[in-house]
Amino acid sequence: MTHPQIVLASGSPRRRELLAGLGLSFEIKPADLDEESFKAESPAELVSLLSQAKAKVIGRQFPEALIIAADTVVVIDHEVLNKPKDLAENSQFIKRLSNRQHSVFTGHTLVFGGQVETRVKQTAVTFRDLSEAEIERFVATGEGLDKAGGYAIQGYGAALITHIEGCYFNVVGLSVSTVVEAAKYLGVELV
Repeated sequence: MTHPQIVLASGSPRRRELLAGLGLSFEIKPADLDEESFKAESPAELVSLLSQAKAKVIGRQFPEALIIAADTVVVIDHEVLNKPKDLAENSQFIKRLSNRQHSVFTGHTLVFGGQVETRVKQTAVTFRDLSEAEIERFVATGEGLDKAGGYAIQGYGAALITHIEGCYFNVVGLSVSTVVEAAKYLGVELV
């Protein structure tokens, strides 16, 4: 099966691994955006806007390619938890998530042939009740510093989680099935 050139508009190693799992060859070209400047009414709208902006920036550089862009946020109590600034903020995030359910939203935008397809996926994640010592040990790993919400479900963070409802890969940062369905909608069969 032949595909158009594929460009992943993300520097995330996790997104790269998930897309590579499909056996596709693709280029990696992160979009340089000031994400803090984007405002939205809801987390779903925010990830939708951010993924669209990333896809459009890279789409201008590769007009013939299939562009795949994504943005992920963690939400608890109607508040978005971005990537923590430091270990102290990471600790605050994990304390808030302890023994509670939160939502992970990922916006996926694909651009191809002048068409734009955006889909948002939501997954509910429940953390177990964590002791102060467990939180300290987790935060000391530094694993959460470059992750939305301050943890990675596929890393040490897996020990914090008791339950998920929805797509696991969405929590990693890219719902592979959503990407495949959106590409198919744009006329590109990835699998």
